[in-house]
Amino acid sequence: MHGYTGKSLFIDLSTEKYGIVKTPPSLIEEFIGGRGLGVALVAPHISYTWDSPEMPLVFSSGPLVGTASPTSGRISVVSRSPLTGTVLDCSVGGRFGTEMKRAGYDLIFIQGRARGWRFIEIRDKDIKILDAEPLRGMNVSELTATLGGGASTALIGRAGERLVRYAGIVFDGHYLAGRGGLGAVMGSKNLKGISIKGSSEVRVHDREELRKAYDEIMRLLRASPSLFGEFGLSEFGTAALVDLIHARRMEPTENFRRSYFPDSRRYSGYSLKRLFRPRKSGCRGCPILCKKVSQDGLVLPEFETVSHFGALLKNSDPESILQANRLCNDYGLDTISTASTIACHSEITGKWPAPDEILEYITRIGDRDGIGDALAEGSLRYATSKGSPHLSMSVKGLELPAYDPRGAYGMALAYATSNRGGCHLRAYPISYEILRKPVSVDRFSFEGKARMVKISEDMNAVVDSLTACKFVFFATSLEEYARCLSAVTGREFDVQGLLRTGERIWLLERSLNNLNGFNVKDDDLPERFFKEPGFEEGGIKIPPIKREDFLTALKRYYKIRGYSGEGKVDALRFPQGLSTLRTDH
Repeated sequence: MHGYTGKSLFIDLSTEKYGIVKTPPSLIEEFIGGRGLGVALVAPHISYTWDSPEMPLVFSSGPLVGTASPTSGRISVVSRSPLTGTVLDCSVGGRFGTEMKRAGYDLIFIQGRARGWRFIEIRDKDIKILDAEPLRGMNVSELTATLGGGASTALIGRAGERLVRYAGIVFDGHYLAGRGGLGAVMGSKNLKGISIKGSSEVRVHDREELRKAYDEIMRLLRASPSLFGEFGLSEFGTAALVDLIHARRMEPTENFRRSYFPDSRRYSGYSLKRLFRPRKSGCRGCPILCKKVSQDGLVLPEFETVSHFGALLKNSDPESILQANRLCNDYGLDTISTASTIACHSEITGKWPAPDEILEYITRIGDRDGIGDALAEGSLRYATSKGSPHLSMSVKGLELPAYDPRGAYGMALAYATSNRGGCHLRAYPISYEILRKPVSVDRFSFEGKARMVKISEDMNAVVDSLTACKFVFFATSLEEYARCLSAVTGREFDVQGLLRTGERIWLLERSLNNLNGFNVKDDDLPERFFKEPGFEEGGIKIPPIKREDFLTALKRYYKIRGYSGEGKVDALRFPQGLSTLRTDH
């Protein structure tokens, strides 16, 4: 098919050999690309621990990458999580995916562990595995300056080197594959970074039909208040959500003890724009440009980051939030897990940090220094070591993002059922519970939420496999992207067929988690949400979730999914992996 190069790069760091092999056509047929293709390739190795040389790290593009399809510059990174033990994928922006496709590869599959620190340099078919010992100990900003410009990069800072369980991989300086610890997987392989640059064009079957599909998507995007409206993401970035979530009284505050922070206006999207006068930036191929960069070149934080380094830590100082984001990007740390673990520690000790102390915690975590060594294990391991596992606000060990589930019951169910743990991006019920897209529903009811969550999970598995951006789907649907996919590949795709593929990806992930011991006991929320209200003032109440209602919704979800009562799926046929490396390169 068009849209694919048909070739994949296999690298064994233990032997420092590489090979260019055929991308398995059967996997393309069944899993599209991106997340789905990466999970399929990891599947035969899922019994290995995350730090085993046998555990692969997969960088996987989708068929739309490098084409004129809107938001087509993303890439998925897939392995097993050091933080949760689940199969893990992260969708990330920047231009790495585009350069990889132009270099001639659908994916890069890395196994083994180098004898010393190494760096991979890819220029089309010219591939070098270089000594990276001089780069050891560098954080991302220093490393980027040392490498210079031109190529796209995927790097780890000191957090990845020191195997912080929620270390991320930093693409092009500030786009993070952040959740779950993929930077630690990369660090366990003694791989400091990858740089890549390609010179080929991606083949498209019907450019005129793709142009028509592009025009229709752009028409819908421009008409969307959430994206291009006066207060939309294009204007204020994702921090535009601060005021909306604040008004709904569902902003996680003091480690989720409350769901309202009166001073959040100080770091709202409007306030950040007024304070830092940023310019617009964004991923390759994206018209929305939701990234904001200050006058002095600092990347402004996303919604999850401002909320967690703000309300979650009782901090209303916008400058410290900006610096916390900068430090996390430099060390290569997931901002959600970093702030959540500090908040967990603060509740256990009864002492909430001042703005400068927050920054000190980040550096200590990134360097595994002092208390930072314990916090680098994540909130669940840390809280358990202190005899208070219930104070870790996580699901399957992954810390919850910036939507209090007591204020949106679909989000509560989606957190619990997520294959990678506490994550808002597997289903994102906020779209219909708060943004009222595509339909408006009662956010304080589980009625109909099981089916909504299931459909959204399947859809987002497709979106991540196309490697498109989820924000686009505030305005468009899979119908428009099926048209793009058909134009690019020369094959006919429809919405129902894509959703069946999304379901196949989801069930494969679930079966891999089942093999590693995950079942119904892991599909749960911290007990705080069933016992404590989030907010009760002035006639406005955010009550605890009724556990009986939650369990009824979960049981209904299991039935729709076809899970057993223990949360297991029937054994699935494992996809065939890449060909064994047979090369002298």
